[in-house]
Amino acid sequence: MQPDSDNTPLAQKLFGSATLQQQFLWMLVLRVFLYSVLLGADFLFQDERFNVIAVPIGIFALLVIAVYGSVIGSSVIFIRGIYDTRKFGFIQILLEVGFAATLIYLSGGSQSAFISVFFFAIITGSLLLPLKGGLVGASSATLLFGAILLLEHLFILPGYLRPQMEITSGFLKVNQFAIHGLMFFLAATVSGYIGLRLKSTIAELTSSRHDFNRLAELHQKIFNSISTGIITVNNHNEITSANPAIESITGITLAEMIGKKYHTIFPACELTEDKPRSVCDFLRPDGIQIRIGYSCAALRPGRHPDFTDDQKEETMVVTLRDISEVERLERQMRQSEKLAAIGMMSASIAHDFKNPLSAISGSAQLLIQDFSKSDVVSRQNHELTTIILRESDRLVRKIGDFLSFARPDSIDRKWFMLKSCLQDVLQVCAADPGWPISCRFCIDMEPNFRICADEKQIYTIISHLIYNGMAMAPAQDKEITIQARDRRLPSGQTESIITVCDNGPGVEAGHEYKIFEPFYTTRPDGTGLGLAIVKQKVEAHGGTITVSNEPQLGGACFRITLPYPET
Repeated sequence: MQPDSDNTPLAQKLFGSATLQQQFLWMLVLRVFLYSVLLGADFLFQDERFNVIAVPIGIFALLVIAVYGSVIGSSVIFIRGIYDTRKFGFIQILLEVGFAATLIYLSGGSQSAFISVFFFAIITGSLLLPLKGGLVGASSATLLFGAILLLEHLFILPGYLRPQMEITSGFLKVNQFAIHGLMFFLAATVSGYIGLRLKSTIAELTSSRHDFNRLAELHQKIFNSISTGIITVNNHNEITSANPAIESITGITLAEMIGKKYHTIFPACELTEDKPRSVCDFLRPDGIQIRIGYSCAALRPGRHPDFTDDQKEETMVVTLRDISEVERLERQMRQSEKLAAIGMMSASIAHDFKNPLSAISGSAQLLIQDFSKSDVVSRQNHELTTIILRESDRLVRKIGDFLSFARPDSIDRKWFMLKSCLQDVLQVCAADPGWPISCRFCIDMEPNFRICADEKQIYTIISHLIYNGMAMAPAQDKEITIQARDRRLPSGQTESIITVCDNGPGVEAGHEYKIFEPFYTTRPDGTGLGLAIVKQKVEAHGGTITVSNEPQLGGACFRITLPYPET
């Protein structure tokens, strides 16, 4: 079998798992160790003072060479991956049995002190290849031991053994064969059962380790990616771990935090489970003070009697987050609710003021007819009544604007001719006594240009923009340009664009958004609600309004974008 081209270790490809790989390695190491000890002991027993059958030096050297040569050869095969698992394993078992039989035959046969070496081969075979390996080892050991007994019975022995061997009956040989064979198979059965249990345990342990590693990796990813800060504190009040979110919240690195006392880092955060949620102030190292919301929970391990003191320690888990922005938004919401309540109350008061003002204005119109300009007293009363009428009308308009802003009308979108609506606006403007005669209008749109919107609200929008342009344009040279067209978007949708431009001073830089805020005005007689109403009505149509300085006329240019209705 040729080595693969990937990076998987060769021996692991051969045996399928790192555990089996280590078992074969340990078998080769133990073979060297066992036979080194046995042959070393045999070398020491060469002295005649010991009543032990020893192997001659020459044969002893051949055994040493054979053992170490087999180990080296097996290691080469193991590394290069020439054989598969089962074949390699059975060959190693047979080699072990063969070495054991050779050593026993050369050291006295049935009278050898090394007969128990067979059990090493049987047990290692059962552990490497559970049950089958042990049975192969037991079978081969029984057959080889029977062959040794047969050779001994026939007196086919090395010359150095013949003077020392005692002749025994054939019945005794059969008895030895039966007893040792039974012991070999018993050892194979017991060790095979242990090998099967060991293999099952290793498989379960490997699966559990894989699941544990996967869960640990998942836990680490969740722990590192969660936006809420998490800290663990041991019984000694020391911070043992923290996730990266803690760094962004506190401005303190994990290296500076882990191992430190908890209250030195968070002096105002108490470690208590009494409150489900607590808040405190925290001063970051960069000098920024933030508000922290935190909670604590204890992890209590089981009180097993075998647990050490470290395993019985209680760990506190602290979760915290920066709630400064949340509290700011809550304050802003409460303020908005207060303003909304004030707005509703103001709208109610304004509505109640409108009727008395209408009565005052109507009464003043009747009174002014009774005053003549011929005498001084009547002329003075006429002027005073005129002031009442003018100021009443101005208050009525302001209250009307306020009510329109506070209580916007519902949208009733229909297709209509924009030019017709614009002519109505200009007609009303021209009828106003204060309208300048010299005002010029430039209208640029198709005669049949149509838009889908609420005609009354478009009337109000254009009217407010025209009056705003008139107020800002020069007194003797007022010019208003109104354009309208459709535009096709890359997305396939269509929108209507209406622009109203004047030749006034334009919009001051930085005030492009501010002029649409309620009650903001630069005009002495303005209410600050006209453009706010325009923006409110445009956005109610799902559109947008922007302002910029018109390069040709030099004044402000308001651009209204209204989307087509969805079909």
